[in-house]
Amino acid sequence: MSDLAWRIGFGAISWPWLLASLSGGRKADKRALLDELKLPHDALPHLGSWKADVGFLRHIVREIARLRPAQVVELGAGASTLIAAKALAMHGGGRLTSFDQHGGFVDATRTWLSDHGLHADLRHAPLASESSDWPGRWYALDDLPERIDLLIIDGPPWSVHPLVRGAADSLFARLSPNAVVLLDDAARPGERIVAQRWRQRWPHIDFRLMHDGTKGTLVGRRRDMSIPVANDNESGRGWQHLRRTAAIAALLATGWIARGALGEFPQAAQASPFLDEAAASHRAGLLRQNMASQVESATLNSEEIRRSTGIILPSFPRSWRVTDVQLFPTPDSPAIAISLVTPAGEQLSFFADKAETPAEARPLIARRATDIIAYWEAGDMAYALTGRTAARRIMTLAAEITPAS
Repeated sequence: MSDLAWRIGFGAISWPWLLASLSGGRKADKRALLDELKLPHDALPHLGSWKADVGFLRHIVREIARLRPAQVVELGAGASTLIAAKALAMHGGGRLTSFDQHGGFVDATRTWLSDHGLHADLRHAPLASESSDWPGRWYALDDLPERIDLLIIDGPPWSVHPLVRGAADSLFARLSPNAVVLLDDAARPGERIVAQRWRQRWPHIDFRLMHDGTKGTLVGRRRDMSIPVANDNESGRGWQHLRRTAAIAALLATGWIARGALGEFPQAAQASPFLDEAAASHRAGLLRQNMASQVESATLNSEEIRRSTGIILPSFPRSWRVTDVQLFPTPDSPAIAISLVTPAGEQLSFFADKAETPAEARPLIARRATDIIAYWEAGDMAYALTGRTAARRIMTLAAEITPAS
């Protein structure tokens, strides 16, 4: 009855995401992906609904090409199995072990791969197990690799339980150094709660929600594996999340969820990695200014930055002086960190990176130690202005920055 209540509650609030999932992405993007893998254009069925979308499939290809994994484990077979098997054949030939709860579908997928000259270790894993930490029924997994370099999570379906995919963290202890976790449908409310708990329990895995597909992909990159620092199976958990579900349903009635204003659950976790990087770039900029051995570059060439990194910079007031422009490394791609000085002598840092989660176009305020950060988004870009002054002053200064044309 509890699982049924969760399914009904989340079904009522998840309809915008379920509706969006009917689209598997643009046909042109699908053709481009198949061309990249040297597969015929009819190799994949229509994507969308329960199938992985083009955005998720492209993450799989990108990570296999980057990691050259020896062991890939997949939960939920289908289009992702074909794409992963082909990418592995092109990039190192690692082993793909795929589990699915439907025996007939496992057999059909095995034949499908064989038709394209591909192979994977496909196994029938009925939903006959239970997790001590997560609700719903879980795969009966056996003979897993000791070390997993890439973990692809595309099952079980949310209809089992909105939080059922959280049990995939039972495999996190097997992740090898620099391993990657990919979770499909990550924009849905259930998966966002899963992501929040994972961030709490596995602080040595950096999780980021990517919105470059129709359903969202959560990308987790392992830094230094450790035992979970928290156990979410405490008594009272069910009531706590039922109350949260009721609150979300109330917000839906006012249109807030449809606008994406909630972002992650809670919103503070939404921009956390980006804000941490913005604050770190500010501290690094201040440190560089006090080190004679560190050469600063005051040349700001926005067009060159755009061509090389894809980052689009806004225009700063003419009265502001640029003192340093640097590439700033992030887990996914370089960001841009710019040190600025206002006519009043205020030392600021402007941080720009590709946007990963929807946020307000108007600046929001956050604090990191003594740093005050105004952050906002414009299109697919995320911006942050950091300084050590009053929040109202930072907001005023952020308003003086002209959006890119």
